[in-house]
Order: sequence, then C-alpha cells, then structure tokens
Amino acid sequence: MFSSTRFRLSIALAGAFTLTSHADEMAPSSQPGLIESGHQVYQQQCAVCHGEAAQGSPNWRRPDDQGNLPPPPHNAEGHTWRHSDSMLQRMISQGWRDPFNKTQRLTMPAFEQTLTPKEIDNLIVYLKTLWTPEQRNFQMQQSRDSSAAKP
Repeated sequence: MFSSTRFRLSIALAGAFTLTSHADEMAPSSQPGLIESGHQVYQQQCAVCHGEAAQGSPNWRRPDDQGNLPPPPHNAEGHTWRHSDSMLQRMISQGWRDPFNKTQRLTMPAFEQTLTPKEIDNLIVYLKTLWTPEQRNFQMQQSRDSSAAKP
C-alpha cells in the first residue's frame, strides 16, 4: 500500500513540477506514462533486490559475509542520484561491480538482454521521482557535464 501511495504521489509531484517556469529542469518527466512504465519495470526487475519502496537492503552500507556491499536504496537516502543518466544507463544495461567489493563478480546483473533501451530510460525517469529537487538538480548537472565531455 505504501508503494502504491508513493507512486501516485510521485506522479502528482511530477505533474506539479511541470507548472513551474523551470519545469524542464526540475521535473523527472512531464509525461506520467513514462513514470508509470518505469515504475512497472522497477517492480518487475529491481524491487526484489532494492526493495519495493526503493529502500535498499538492510545494512546496505556494510559489506556482507563475502565482502560485497548489499544493494543500496534508490530513493533520496541512497546515492543513485549522484550518477549521470549515461552512467545509470550503462550500470543497468551492463551490470555493475562495486569497486569496494572483495569479489570480482557483478553485484548487479546486466539487464541489456532483459530490458530495452526505452525501458531503461523509463526506469531512470521513475527513479528520479524518488529524489529531492536538490538531488534531481545535482543529477541533471552531472548528466549535462557528462554529455558535454563526450566528443
């Protein structure tokens, strides 16, 4: 129930942001359909590890018995918002091994065979609804800087 309420609130907030003069910079998306699609992808593919409400695993900051960091939250408590769109797309499609982990295996599986690029984009749009406006601004700047650095 909390997840459903939070989801509806996220869509409402995204719609409210579109009324501001900086809607394109603040809103995760002005198209609620993208958020809904991303939410469905999240629930089907991500929630099993990162939690239905994107809260992450308990004790996600401490390595487990194998020396791996558990799945982090994707909400405002986590650090997903610190990565550019292109980095998030790469992490989701190719998988991720946290550099602090003791093992060499991917700690997040690759989804390039499971999700389309559009589904990954929609997932990222949904994740942005879980962050504060300040976090979205930071992430947007990271994405701009990342795009500007490409040849």
